[in-house]
Amino acid sequence: MHNYTSRVVWTGNTGEGTAHYKGYARTWDIAVPSKPVVHCSNDPLLGGDRGKMNPEDLLISALSACHMLWYLHYASEAGIVVTRYEDAPVGVGEVGKGGAGRFVSAELRPVIWVQAGADLGVAEAIHHRIHEVCFIARSVNFPVTYAPRFEWDA
Repeated sequence: MHNYTSRVVWTGNTGEGTAHYKGYARTWDIAVPSKPVVHCSNDPLLGGDRGKMNPEDLLISALSACHMLWYLHYASEAGIVVTRYEDAPVGVGEVGKGGAGRFVSAELRPVIWVQAGADLGVAEAIHHRIHEVCFIARSVNFPVTYAPRFEWDA
């Protein structure tokens, strides 16, 4: 078993607490021991601060990062030399009746630079093994698809 801890501290008390629905900010800090504090807000669609991370940003980023780390691991084992990796994941959410929202899907769109001569078939196939081991992907209840693009390292 692994334990992951965090400290979430609401920073949005503007003086009256939650006495009025519009009288408080939806901001908080995430503090994990020995790591930089992350300042957060809710989704901008709900009046949040566009300059701060929101829970949806954090979830899709965690999903992408977990996938990337497993991809690099499996690529190394397969002899695929990756020299650069960037992803621009997209999570699709829906808002149901009553305002409750959820993710319905996510697509990871990594661009992966590999050394010349890499077997791109093997490089592509790695993506489809990761959902079996990625902690985050195994924890979400929506489908995750992959649309990788490969570039040759110059």
